[in-house]
Amino acid sequence: MSYFITGTDTGVGKTLVSCALLHGFAALGKSVVGMKPVAAGCDGRDQNEDVGQLRAASNILASGGQINPYCFAQAVAPHLAARFTGIRINFARIEESFSELNAQADVVIVEGAGGFRVPLNDEQDSADLAVQLGLPIILVVGMRLGCLNHALLTVEAIVARGLTLAGWVANVPEAGMAMLDENIAALRQRIHAPLLGIVPYLEQPDARAVASFLNLASLGQIDLHD
Repeated sequence: MSYFITGTDTGVGKTLVSCALLHGFAALGKSVVGMKPVAAGCDGRDQNEDVGQLRAASNILASGGQINPYCFAQAVAPHLAARFTGIRINFARIEESFSELNAQADVVIVEGAGGFRVPLNDEQDSADLAVQLGLPIILVVGMRLGCLNHALLTVEAIVARGLTLAGWVANVPEAGMAMLDENIAALRQRIHAPLLGIVPYLEQPDARAVASFLNLASLGQIDLHD
């Protein structure tokens, strides 16, 4: 089984949780690979940090084009980065890359760009990509001021498209959030999907360590023992 990872916003820990999921499934003996269909923002060597982390957390070899079909230099909204370079993000290309990865691995973790409704071209957004791939969704909620509204609107958008919300992760990206436990409790009451784990604030986040905070058995979508 493969999963589409989305978030309540950018910078909420999608890559960290995606890599932790890869490590977690790998520890169960699964062949795993991460995919970032669209990435925006590269270093001086034309490398995207998120893509590099996903590749490092994978345990099968795959080509860069399969893992990351579209990579743009500017760290701006993907449809704007694509427009600047004269490229249109084509879902057929992404779907082909995903199918190739899915044939090689037991688990493919597909990390979306930004939040669930981030535009990818003039007509389609990340939600449309999730629908096209047809994968169950794991939502990463960045536990900070405003997260309740962002999380519940995102869940509403996921359900409205007929997608399965397999679970959600409460990630604490900033220290000192007021009433953290109460906010998590409010979301647990309102989100009808398992809370896979609470990732506390970590000064130096490590995906392998974060895997220990996640309960993969709660997903109920994959045989964890074969």
